Amino acid sequence: MPNCSVFDSKGNKVSDIELAESVFGIEPNMSAMHLCVVNYLANQRQGTQSTKTRSEVSGGGKKPWRQKGTGRARQGSTRATQWIHGGIAHGPKPREYGFDINKKVKKLAMKSALSSKVAADEMVVLDSLELEAIKTKSVVDVLKALETGKKVLFVLPEKNDVVYRSARNIAGVKVDIVNTVNVYDILNCDTLVVLKDAVAKLEEVFA
Repeated sequence: MPNCSVFDSKGNKVSDIELAESVFGIEPNMSAMHLCVVNYLANQRQGTQSTKTRSEVSGGGKKPWRQKGTGRARQGSTRATQWIHGGIAHGPKPREYGFDINKKVKKLAMKSALSSKVAADEMVVLDSLELEAIKTKSVVDVLKALETGKKVLFVLPEKNDVVYRSARNIAGVKVDIVNTVNVYDILNCDTLVVLKDAVAKLEEVFA
């Protein structure tokens, strides 16, 4: 079973923890992780871009000239696509880019992402993170003590507004909980900081 050191908020090692092999020690499935990342990014797209077709632009009700005899190409409207101020042909319209993924694939991708972080030694288990007040410097001190990378993802066992509001102004730092953490955020961070209680919940959900 994979092992990981447990640190306190001052960066001191307090113990070791055994991680579940079925969650943190599997062979990462690259296809599943790629599919989940593409799905996450697609779901973030608003799809609100829109252009007007020839039927939606104003004007163009009258035929610009008669059909024959002028020597010019026949035209039925000044709002056809080849005209200035005409409609746009095959332009974007509002649409939904998101798509669904099977639950088993999501679960496999999540376990693969967690396992890849453990294998790369980019996961840190934090004993606890108790902040007395909303203070950004408190989180900065924790990051310095743990010697994390530029991009850090905190995974909490449950919602904690004090921690979230203390960390939200720090560039590259994101706070998430077990129920909402996703594959993209895990792979996108340089250091994954998981609270000890959150490790137990992750094992309970994905084992």
